[in-house]
Amino acid sequence: MKLVCSKSNLLKGVNIVSKAVPSRTSMAILECILIDASAGQITLTANDMELGITTTIEGEIVERGIIALDAKIFSDMVRKLPENEVTIETDATLKTVITCEKSKFTIIGKSGEDFSYLPDIEKNDSIEISQYTLKEVIQQTIFSIADQNESNKIMTGELFEIQENNLKVVSMDGHRISIRNIELKESYEPKKVVVPGKTLQEIAKILQDDTEQMVTIYFSRNHVMFEFENTTVVSRLIEGEYFKIEKMLSHDYETKVVINKRELLSCIDRATLLVKEGDKKPIIMDITQENMELKINSFIGSMDEDIDIKKEGKDIMIGFNPKFFIDALRVIGDEEVSLYMVNPKAPCFIKDLEEKYIYLILPVNFNNV
Repeated sequence: MKLVCSKSNLLKGVNIVSKAVPSRTSMAILECILIDASAGQITLTANDMELGITTTIEGEIVERGIIALDAKIFSDMVRKLPENEVTIETDATLKTVITCEKSKFTIIGKSGEDFSYLPDIEKNDSIEISQYTLKEVIQQTIFSIADQNESNKIMTGELFEIQENNLKVVSMDGHRISIRNIELKESYEPKKVVVPGKTLQEIAKILQDDTEQMVTIYFSRNHVMFEFENTTVVSRLIEGEYFKIEKMLSHDYETKVVINKRELLSCIDRATLLVKEGDKKPIIMDITQENMELKINSFIGSMDEDIDIKKEGKDIMIGFNPKFFIDALRVIGDEEVSLYMVNPKAPCFIKDLEEKYIYLILPVNFNNV
């Protein structure tokens, strides 16, 4: 095999597929990036058997072939090559020579025939969404998934639920729920799947902030596939039925607060200066007529601050994990947000009028301060 391409094209491709290289595995071939120039185009692939990514790059194929190269060594080499044309050449012994200007690396590759290719997904069942929208949806929900060590694996993924022309994306970790409702351009058959959070995190890093470029999402029984530009991402789905979210979403409230989002976010952010990592000190919201007093009291010190609000209903004092509020407020684009509360032990809802986004946050117990 012999191919020639620009360093920038090669590096972009390597950076994309490297996200599917496992950090540790008993199969040495999975620690490699596959370079496939056997079919008239240059394709890079990585696959950890749960998540697989393949992308096509521009370049000249002088001699067709295929080789698997250690991902870490190869990506580090490419990253540090001069900004010029790169030549990759292999021989029958799998010796691979990588040349750029006066730099020349020689490494031994592995047979591409041993590589685990991505599973074939039938392209029958799919939806389309813009890269910008999908990236935004992931960023607005991904922080609510449970840690990968969670025993209930369903909570480590996100629900993608399709009803006609609506896509609902849901994440939850036992303390909070994030929901985003997206209107699609077309209507589709009903579908529910749970996509691993790791897959969505890596996809969000690749997607562009482009409202015109589309992503096609294909569904099969056990897999989901995302196709956009020159890249394909295939992931296993998480098996099992997702939680019945509707039962958790009450429309009843005793207190409604409309507040400037930036002001509330800045205030909570300031309060966390007094909380060491690992400390579980709540931020207290003391809500009275036209005023919200935010208070925090920790081993370091205390802080209180008043914010003007518009309030309907009863006065309430309620406490929350400040991080949960910060995570939600940071991804909301609205100038004002509405908070809905029932009592100090019931969830608080942050949502807009059209319910395009809904964040449910459980309160925490506190001593009055």
